Amino acid sequence: MAASKESLERLHTAVVDKLTESIDAIPAGEKGLAAILNVARQMLKDEGIESVPVPGSATGKLADKLKEFPFDPTTDRSH
Repeated sequence: MAASKESLERLHTAVVDKLTESIDAIPAGEKGLAAILNVARQMLKDEGIESVPVPGSATGKLADKLKEFPFDPTTDRSH
């Protein structure tokens, strides 16, 4: 038996709400925050949600911050 569209929408909303609550409740640097952020990142990716880093926007500020930590795939390896 397939779940109804309404049931899936309620589940989706509940997951998004819980992720948001968890991110807001966990202080930066606290154990577990990275895992919650990764779940949220993967959910956005799975749903095809993308954002263009516009200057002054939250995404733009994140892009600017990431520029402080340049990544060179030829020298920076996780393994």
